[in-house]
Amino acid sequence: MFLSAAHKPKHRTRGSIITALDIGSHKICCLIARLDDQMKPQVIGIGHHLSQGLRSGVVIDVDAAASAIGQAVHAAEQMAGETIEDVIINVSGNHLQSLIHQTTLPLSGEVTEKEIAKALQLSRSEIGKSEQHKLIHAIPMHFAVDDQHGIKDPRGLYGDQLNISVHLIAAATNSVKNLMACVQRKHLEVEGMVAAPFAAGLSALVDDELELGATILDMGGGTTNIGVFQNGHMVFADCIPIGGQHITMDIARGLTTPVAQAERMKTLYGSTIATASDDRELIDVPQVGEDEDGASNHVPRSLLVGIIQPRVEEILELVRERLENSGHHQSAGRRVILTGGASQLQGLRDLTQAMLDKQVRHGRPMRVNGLAESTAGPAFAVAAGLLLYPLQHFSNPDIAVMETVAPTNIFQQMRQWLKENL
Repeated sequence: MFLSAAHKPKHRTRGSIITALDIGSHKICCLIARLDDQMKPQVIGIGHHLSQGLRSGVVIDVDAAASAIGQAVHAAEQMAGETIEDVIINVSGNHLQSLIHQTTLPLSGEVTEKEIAKALQLSRSEIGKSEQHKLIHAIPMHFAVDDQHGIKDPRGLYGDQLNISVHLIAAATNSVKNLMACVQRKHLEVEGMVAAPFAAGLSALVDDELELGATILDMGGGTTNIGVFQNGHMVFADCIPIGGQHITMDIARGLTTPVAQAERMKTLYGSTIATASDDRELIDVPQVGEDEDGASNHVPRSLLVGIIQPRVEEILELVRERLENSGHHQSAGRRVILTGGASQLQGLRDLTQAMLDKQVRHGRPMRVNGLAESTAGPAFAVAAGLLLYPLQHFSNPDIAVMETVAPTNIFQQMRQWLKENL
């Protein structure tokens, strides 16, 4: 039987350990945190390793991906002095699906958790019709009782009809299974799964942005994740299978230089916007197959910018197209927050502002303590958001009700039927 959301995160108390595993196409990052007296994650262990066996957020080599995951986790365990058993992971890739589903349920009096759970289960079944997709999130956005709209929590109200709008986020079942297989090969259990743009939003958006409307663009190595937030909820999610690694490969091909050198040039000299001095500034470009002290080409920086800019413009054009097709281009507000390693490319903020006609800023992990300066930038927003997810899960009663795992066997189904009908 089709399951709803990923495993329900366990209840947390002060001193509890939370482990986040950000499995990206460019890097794999593991953060181990302990909850302090204010129930905030205090990072005590950090491990990261170059990603292997993944392309555009999808596993293509289980052994290689599992090995990289194991090394990142081991480094974090060594630093924290803890041995972990379960992790919260991110889900990304072009296979993510985002759907708004409306459900209407007749009432016989007071709205209770039973009615809400039933309405949400009806919404879940919309994705459950297809075995090709697994539900990752079912986020209730709007409640209405009879003609009263804009209700955040309908429990305790009386009416004849309950209406609910639910944001369903699903991923390809086989892609999720492959991801879980990589984690389980390292003798770890997947406690929960979170869509990458949801995690980035949890850590990088301020409260006003969550409420008034904002778009998160998480630009990683192999993907660019899109998340639209409004009224405190994520209302749209999408993923473009293009990221920073594609820019690096464009440079490597265009300048016939090794990939490692292309990444170095992108980081040190790359920009998305041309300047008047670019033609006068020369860059040393080592050639493929040459020794370290072999001949190098010297090219103007304008040539490098001329390779980077079209690819970044392509990504932003696709982002604008996805937002317009989704109907959320206007409701997303006037704010765009950039996260992810590729978002640190020089000039990207200005180019994004010009192409999307919105105010743009870089987002950094918030609400998480103990991150070193090198791990407190946009590249670690998703990992930090994974630490925050179980806390947000239990602080929001709607989500706690909504993400209860559906019954998976006949005994659980019988127990649930008895509870609802006796």
